[in-house]
Amino acid sequence: MNRTQRRRVRDGALYAVLTLALVGAAVVTDWEAVTTNFLDGPTWRAMWPEIVTVAVWNTVTYTVISFVFAFAVALVLAFMKLSPLAVYRWLATAYIEFFRGLPALVVIFFMAFAVPLAFHWIPPGGLVGAGIVGLIVTYAAYMAETLRAGIQAVPKGQREAAQSLGMNGAWTTVSVILPQAIRIVIPPLTNELVALIKDTSLLFVVGMQADQVELSAFGQNNTVTFANASPLLAIALFYLVVTLPMTRLVAWLERRQQRAR
Repeated sequence: MNRTQRRRVRDGALYAVLTLALVGAAVVTDWEAVTTNFLDGPTWRAMWPEIVTVAVWNTVTYTVISFVFAFAVALVLAFMKLSPLAVYRWLATAYIEFFRGLPALVVIFFMAFAVPLAFHWIPPGGLVGAGIVGLIVTYAAYMAETLRAGIQAVPKGQREAAQSLGMNGAWTTVSVILPQAIRIVIPPLTNELVALIKDTSLLFVVGMQADQVELSAFGQNNTVTFANASPLLAIALFYLVVTLPMTRLVAWLERRQQRAR
């Protein structure tokens, strides 16, 4: 038996094992229980249209707000990390290492309960606003390192060429270096955005009113209300509807960059 024949036999055996595993799972599954607990029609209908008009809308809104402000903070931190002044580099490094070392849930709790008590600070948007601030400061630390790497990845010749045309340092950075750096880091930034969409589910710990719930809180509330797991399956599907196109976009962008290089 030659190599090609051995590979075909091996692939056939793997396919057979997978088929047997799927058939076995289908046989032992209690489909009546699955239908009753995950595909309950009245429960699905009772969640409509609030699952879209409230839960999905709030999830997207919280994500966009968190990402935009985190990106702005991260950009400042990235430039501080690359500053010729040591004190700015130290401050940026301390911030990045501190918030990258803490779970986002801890930061959200801290911003929602500890900071208001200590500084008599009433966050915009109440507890949900404080939770969003927690997401912002956490993701700014991760995105800062991504942006810093992207800026350093731009060839030095680009800056030298711009300066040879009479452009000053600040204008060179804004008009030449930064656009190229952002294009380089679009795939990892998109990954951060996908992670942020899922981490908005952590906001439920601060407590939410009915019109403030995101997908996770919406699913939890309805699971308790209907004593049925169908809401959990529903929110899982909506998370996939939002995140899968973005993960496919990341893969496409990475392939495009590889071809360009």
